[in-house]
Parts: sequence; C-alpha cells; structure tokens
Amino acid sequence: MKQRVHAQSKAMPGTRKGHLAVLVTALAGCTLLTACQSVGPDFVRPDSAWLDDWQDASTEAATAGLPQPDQPPPDDWWHNFNDPVLDQLITDAQRLNPGVRTAGLRIMEARAQLGIASSGRYPQVQQLSGDASRAREQKTGEPSTSGESYSVGLFVGWEIDFWGKFRRGIESADAAYLASIAQYDDIHVLLAAQAASLYVTIRTLELRWRIAQENTELQRRSLEITESLFRSGNESELDVQQARSLYLGTLATLPELETALRQAQNALSTLLARPPGPLPEMEQGREQIPSAALATIVDMPADLLRRRPDVRAAEMQLAAQSALIGVSRAALFPSIALPGSVGLSSTSADWSIQTFSWAIGPTLLWNVFDYGRLKNQVLVQDARFQQLYEVYQDTVLRAARELDDAAVAFAKGRVQIDLLNQAVTAARRSLDIATVQYREGLVDFERVLDSQRTLFTQQDRLVSNRGNVSQSLIALYKAMGGGWQAGRREPVLDERTREVMINRSNWNGLLDAPLPPPESAAQGTSRR
Repeated sequence: MKQRVHAQSKAMPGTRKGHLAVLVTALAGCTLLTACQSVGPDFVRPDSAWLDDWQDASTEAATAGLPQPDQPPPDDWWHNFNDPVLDQLITDAQRLNPGVRTAGLRIMEARAQLGIASSGRYPQVQQLSGDASRAREQKTGEPSTSGESYSVGLFVGWEIDFWGKFRRGIESADAAYLASIAQYDDIHVLLAAQAASLYVTIRTLELRWRIAQENTELQRRSLEITESLFRSGNESELDVQQARSLYLGTLATLPELETALRQAQNALSTLLARPPGPLPEMEQGREQIPSAALATIVDMPADLLRRRPDVRAAEMQLAAQSALIGVSRAALFPSIALPGSVGLSSTSADWSIQTFSWAIGPTLLWNVFDYGRLKNQVLVQDARFQQLYEVYQDTVLRAARELDDAAVAFAKGRVQIDLLNQAVTAARRSLDIATVQYREGLVDFERVLDSQRTLFTQQDRLVSNRGNVSQSLIALYKAMGGGWQAGRREPVLDERTREVMINRSNWNGLLDAPLPPPESAAQGTSRR
C-alpha cells in the first residue's frame, strides 16, 4: 500500500504553497512518529532471590584471627605478596597475552557494530545517479546532426522508527559493547590469577625439589653406612636393601618434580607470549613461596559477586538479547518510510529546456502474509533470552561456589600449616633420637629408616600446603573479581596493532576512544 505526493518545478505557481505545506506536514509527522514508544520488553536487571540474603561464612572464617589493615585491599591484589618479580610477570601477562589483544579487538568490533546500529537514525537509503551521453544522426543527402544529454538524480529513503526497531537495535548493540568490555575485564582477572598461580606453582616445585634433594643426600649417607657395616659383618643385608629402597624411592621423585617444574615454566612463558622455557627473571627469589594475609573485605558477598566481570558480561548479554526481542516484534507492524528524490536533466538541442523535478511522500509497507514467520522469529528471540537468563543464574551460582571454595580452602589451609609445622618439628626430633639410639644399639636400623621417611613426607606436605594456601588466596581474590582495573589504565590496543589497522582501514577515531572508567562498570553504563 503506497501513497506518494509528486510535483515538478514547471507546475503552476499557485501550488507551491501546497507543496511546502505537504513537506512541513511530512516532517512534523516524522517527528511525532519517532517519539512513539518502542515495542518489546524493557530490560530489567536480573535478580537472584537467594543472593541478597546469602552470607558467606567461609569468607568470614578466612579473615578470622588475621591482623587486618586499616585500608581496603587494593584492586591490584598481587601487590600484597610484596614480590616484585610476581608484580612484573602479571603486568606483562595483562599486556602481552594474545587473549587480551583478542578481547581488545572484540571491543573494536562491538564499537563498529554499534556504529552500524546507530546509522538507523539517519536516512537508510541514499542513491546518487548520473548519466551523460552523446548521439550523432546521419541521413542520406543531409548534413549529420549530433546532440548531448545530461541527467543527475538523488534518491533518499528514511524509514521512520515508529515502533522503535532502530532504537532497540541501538540498545542491543550498546549492551553488546558493554558485554565486550566486561569480557575484556574478565580476561585481565583470569590472566592475573593464572600468572600468579603458575608463579606459586613454580616456587613450590623449586622448594619441593630442594627438600627432596636434601633428603636424598641424607638417605644416601645412611645407605653408605649400612653397606659399610654389612661388609664388616655388623649388619644384615635386610638393612642395606631397606636403606637402598628408601633412597631410590626418594631419588625417583626428582625427575618427576623436574618434569612438573619445566611444564609450569612453559605454561607461564606461553602466558607471557614467550617461547617455552625457564624465565631468566625468576632466578631472583628462587625457592621462595610468596605468601600474604587476606586483606579486609569491606563488601557484602552479593556485591563481590555482582562486580565480577563475568557476571557483568552475562548481564549485558541478557540486555542485548532483550532488545532483540523488540527488534523482532517491530517487524510485525507496518513500516512507514519517507522517500524523496531530486532530479535534473537537460539536452544540447536548441529547443530543449532544463528539467528539475522532485518527489516526496510517505510509503507504507506491511508484511501481512509473512506474519507466521515474523511471529515465530519473536519466539526465537524470546527463547534465546530465557536461555541467557538461565546462563546468568548459573554464572552467579558458580561465582558463589568459587568464592566459598576458595575461602574455605584458605581458612583451613592456614590451620593445616600450623599443624604441619609441628609435625615437621616432631619428625626431625624423632629422627635425631632414632639415630642416637641406633648408634647406641638400642633400636634397629628400621626405626631410623621410618624416621627418615616420615621427615621427608612431612616436609613435602608442609611445602605443598604452603603453596596451596597461596593458591587459595589467589583463587579467593579472583573469585572476588579483582584485578581487572589495571587493564583500564592501559591502551586497549598496542601501538603496532593500532598503526596496522589504521593503515588498512579508516577507523574514524574508534581505535582511540577510551574505555568507560572503572567506576561506571557497576552501573553498567557506557561513555562513547
């Protein structure tokens, strides 16, 4: 169903006021129509009924009995470990890792998509055409004649956003842009935690290797003593074989630890976008497991979870999908467009005149016979929204579990360290007593071997537990969603990537636009 008002410049002068009135009326109607309400649901921030009343007792237990600083923990939580090597490794990981660069490029893609959606506020169809030709005619017995003709025209079409289709599209693209930023933040959180975790793993394996080496030397000396006594006829072969079994069993742990150490070094090198192998800077602070106390937790558990980038990303993806329901629903209603054209044509003939024409008029298009497909498209978008809603709920639940798991592991691990320290002290004292009694002939050599075996086991458990406590603290800070703020202080793209992209395409300043400040993340707002 179409209706169009058309006029030419050669029309009678008395009608010019009528044409002007039509134009003014059309523009006024366009302004009125674009002020209409958008169809589709307005996004409401999802809620988890259990979250506001959830009290994480494990987090409270993790801070119990610890000296608490006067200030809340810094966003860069790794500084609490007071390890300059760790600080530099995390900085390099957040700057050089390919995952960070990929996430930054997804932000640029989302900005371009937002620009596409925003263009719906302007005329959607723009076509400029032109034509020039020269003709020559030859008749028998007559001189030839030639002529030239020229024409140029401009067509503009503007679909009025009566049902909010374009506004909902902008809303969806804006939410997707915020989701890409939240995913960028989440990459920084993951990289900080992974770099710190691998660093602690390496330091723990270094210390475990040294302890295994020390116990190997201790057990080797015992083996040499038993062999010497056996050759002199003062000991039985059983003592020799038991000492050899213990020595070789402990010696066999060294290759296993060396393999795990090299694999952890390779993983950290890859995280830093370096070739596999040991990192030279880690020679400083060798065999020293970083440790720190849990800083003051000033936020409620619900606030800790909501500020996590992965939760924010799930929320923004839900918001983007909510707007797409409105886009699909708007297709069920008629679309109203305001097309217009301007044309100029002339020829070189003496009798010809220049012709100027223009046309403007509303156009109504309604896909009445495609209603079934369009209606089901709304249902598709609605089902996708509900899927993302469940994904959001699952994300919050997993975040709560991660927070509680890390908190209880940190709290119980500290208790275990105290017990293992006492166990190591008792094992060392037991070995000293058994050695003295063996030399005095009060006990057999098996008692010495048992004491050596116990000492090595308890020492290894203590070192492993110290590493686990540091790992639990790292996991706890990660569960709180800390560490992404550092990424906001750095450019999204490195200078080389930026220059390559600018030389390849005209980005019109999109690559240089700053990210929203960290404080705006909690409100889910963007600044462009």
